[in-house]
Amino acid sequence: MIRVVVADDHAILRDGIRSILEGQDDIIVVGEADDGLKVIESVKASLPDIVLMDLSMPNMNGLQATRYIKEHFPQVKVLILTQHDDREYIASALRAGATGYVLKRSGRREMLNALRQVYEQGAFLTSNLTKEVLQEYSQDGQSQRDKDQHLTEREQQVLKLTVEGKSNKDIARELGISPKTVSVHRTNVMTKVGAQNMVELIRVAAQKHLVGPEITE
Repeated sequence: MIRVVVADDHAILRDGIRSILEGQDDIIVVGEADDGLKVIESVKASLPDIVLMDLSMPNMNGLQATRYIKEHFPQVKVLILTQHDDREYIASALRAGATGYVLKRSGRREMLNALRQVYEQGAFLTSNLTKEVLQEYSQDGQSQRDKDQHLTEREQQVLKLTVEGKSNKDIARELGISPKTVSVHRTNVMTKVGAQNMVELIRVAAQKHLVGPEITE
């Protein structure tokens, strides 16, 4: 079961999210909070797998709460759920330690997909946000792929599909290999490029143009 704490200062939104999550066989809500301080209390009490975190909350905002959680409970992942979609907010959330970012206007399916990907793979960005992050961290001008990384052809394929936001199962189906093999290739890629998580992997892929210029179009 994916253990989730829901943090948002609007009760009606928390109720709606809880209703959606409780209808899933693999997700359980273990806590709720309407401000940043209560989020931390809930994390201490329940030790969830993921905090579904709003950014705009009283007493302590979502970014401050995320920083505290990642410092004191590094095993807990934070998935930001917010209405803000500009790069400044995205960058701030990633710097604070968030491993995922999904917009409130996204559908039910995308939110559930985000929770599962954060739990299984360590990170999630919507396709549009992934493009913005790639563009933000890409180098200007002409550039060649980094030859020093020595990625195999299969690793290149797995990296490209990962950057596109596809899950292990989706990649496995597309490449005709097992999800376990996909996970091994992804781990090898992260080791080779020095990325600690999926967000860092996306940054490195953009900075070093590891999967070619088409990913930023």
